[in-house]
Amino acid sequence: MAVEVRRDGAVAVVTLCRPEAGNAIDPATSAAVGDALTTLGADPEVAVVVLTGAGDRVFCSGMDLRAFARGARPAVSAGPGIEIVLRDRYEKPLVAAVNGAAVAGGLDLALSCDLIVAAEHAVFGLPEVRRGLASVGGSTRLAQRLPLAVALELGLTGEPIGARRALELGLVNRVMPAGRVLEEALTLARQVAANAPLALAATKRRMHDAAGSYDAAGWRAAQAGAAALQDTDDAREGAAAFVEKRAPRWSGR
Repeated sequence: MAVEVRRDGAVAVVTLCRPEAGNAIDPATSAAVGDALTTLGADPEVAVVVLTGAGDRVFCSGMDLRAFARGARPAVSAGPGIEIVLRDRYEKPLVAAVNGAAVAGGLDLALSCDLIVAAEHAVFGLPEVRRGLASVGGSTRLAQRLPLAVALELGLTGEPIGARRALELGLVNRVMPAGRVLEEALTLARQVAANAPLALAATKRRMHDAAGSYDAAGWRAAQAGAAALQDTDDAREGAAAFVEKRAPRWSGR
């Protein structure tokens, strides 16, 4: 089971259940997340959705590079399902309980949420350049949320930052000990869920519009560029190097 869904009153929890693969996104997981969010979005009894990952090490590591190395194209942006939060407007408030590393498409997924509660040991990063790839939504959202120099440092070096630094930069709302992350995310979600649904939807929509969070044209352009990179020799080499646990040998092709 790639995704688990449970209810806690007016709050629903969607958990990525691939800890052995770093909760990476393959086509089946993308579809399962999309189906779950679509169902919960249409349920009038659900006010807020919490997204988290199974285990205590990784929230989501983004694209499944092992599947990519086998010839699949399982990028987060490729699935028709998970795009419901990565690109499209999702009406209900989303809270990310980041229980570990949120990198590559996993950072994109976390930043797609409205509120983020992070574990003290969580890290946030865009390592795509180390694999011959490029971020889609993550790069866009970081440039919207951070000073450009800081966003560029994360994107161009591939080096992650820790939870405390992310809190200082305003990327996350709260940092908690590992065992309290989901509990705190649920507490925050319940505070949100206590308010009027229409008012919540309007507030979320207006704030995101003011921040420029939903630039559909820009997202599609970034997606096209990232997809083109997946067909390069460097992208194939980056994935192979990851699987074989060695340094990549870039060709610039």
